[in-house]
Amino acid sequence: MNLDWMLVKPKIVPPMDPDYVPPKLANDQFKKKVDETKDAVKVIIALERLNNSVSRFETKIFSEEHPLFESSFFYIERILKFLLWQKGGWKVYIYAPQPLIHYLEETYSARGARSFDYKFMGEDVYENPFTIVPCKTEEEVPQAKEASQRLGRHIEGCRVGFDLGASDRKASAVIDGEVVYSEETIWEPRKQTDPNYHYNEIMTAIKTAASKMPRLDAVGGSAAGVYVNNRAMIASLFRGVPKERFGEVHELFNRMSKELGVPLVVVNDGEVTALAGSMSIGDNAVLGIAMGSSEAGGYVTPAGNITDWLNELAFAPVDYNPYAPIEEWSGDRGVGANYFSQQCVFRLAPKAGIEIPGDITDAEKLKLIQNELERGNPEVIKIWQTMGVYLGYTLAHYSDFYDIKHVLILGRCTSGNGGPIMLEECLKVLKTEFPEINEKINVQLPDEKNRRVGQSIAAASLPELKK
Repeated sequence: MNLDWMLVKPKIVPPMDPDYVPPKLANDQFKKKVDETKDAVKVIIALERLNNSVSRFETKIFSEEHPLFESSFFYIERILKFLLWQKGGWKVYIYAPQPLIHYLEETYSARGARSFDYKFMGEDVYENPFTIVPCKTEEEVPQAKEASQRLGRHIEGCRVGFDLGASDRKASAVIDGEVVYSEETIWEPRKQTDPNYHYNEIMTAIKTAASKMPRLDAVGGSAAGVYVNNRAMIASLFRGVPKERFGEVHELFNRMSKELGVPLVVVNDGEVTALAGSMSIGDNAVLGIAMGSSEAGGYVTPAGNITDWLNELAFAPVDYNPYAPIEEWSGDRGVGANYFSQQCVFRLAPKAGIEIPGDITDAEKLKLIQNELERGNPEVIKIWQTMGVYLGYTLAHYSDFYDIKHVLILGRCTSGNGGPIMLEECLKVLKTEFPEINEKINVQLPDEKNRRVGQSIAAASLPELKK
């Protein structure tokens, strides 16, 4: 299929990625072409999650009679991929031309190009077989039924908050909303096969922070991955744990709660990023993006609630270049993890003339490159400028799927001079390409302290104390 007409070049090109194709520009070009033709048909997608929660999306594509019909396959597949990782779902209802539905059924199957998504959404997260349901009429597609809840913002008492990354873990002791202790510790959980390693490391962090307070009332935590009722469904932190022992991982945090004798709540780290932003800004409609070992996304609605969406933006498409880098875990090209995390820094470092030793931890690798950034190495500066351009175009893309007033970016990759460099390039893109979006969205960095430990502080507010 010929997609050249759709793959629009940006006005601002990332310094280290001349072939980058922003999805926002490509999607807008596609929709413009569809709007210009009389041969257009509607596509409706609904994603069902647990407890009959449903998200719904509508768009238009070329009809089967149109010569560009097959280009609709790429457009819809990328949209569906984004929706799956933004909203989540194990059952996908689709009203669309039959050849397109057949293509998606083949692509999102056990042997298809998106077998990772098929398995992840099915047995790993929602514990139901992943299913695509063809709908012959619009009425067969379920209506939206979104679920949300108030979460966090509890500051009373003596609390511990932790944030688990793939390179380091952070913990804070908080008394009535005031931080009295914070620590960061390097670790490498992804390489560990014994769940007891994770248990002991996390408990050590909690108990160390708790020892700085007169008592412990509650524990809240954030971690990369998908968590349902404090159960880790799937997470990169536990990638090394064999399948036969993953049951121990499922109950890891509930076991901790019982041993500590206090309420413990753990949620996705992106959600805590957004919660931290909402609490610090004093407003809602916040999209939080944490750039650490991977990209974590979280969202606080205009009403100030957390949804039951996945918001796993690490696997959502952010580059339509057909030769975009392949993400190692999902096997897909052009997804967020390779653009907004230390993986991106490592990917671009050779282009900056930086040789990374293979015998040091990922945290040490990132620090080595960041030291060059702080020294003002002009080639290394281009790494963060490139990430900033990515960010500007991607926030415009995200705004088609989220109702956003504020964007908060934080995480290890934003430390030091990196964050301001990224922010400057991001705002330049928004002002140049998307002035109307630039007027609506406030993009900001927290201060340096909150950038590094803000998530663990917000996490401490997650549990509600029993009255």
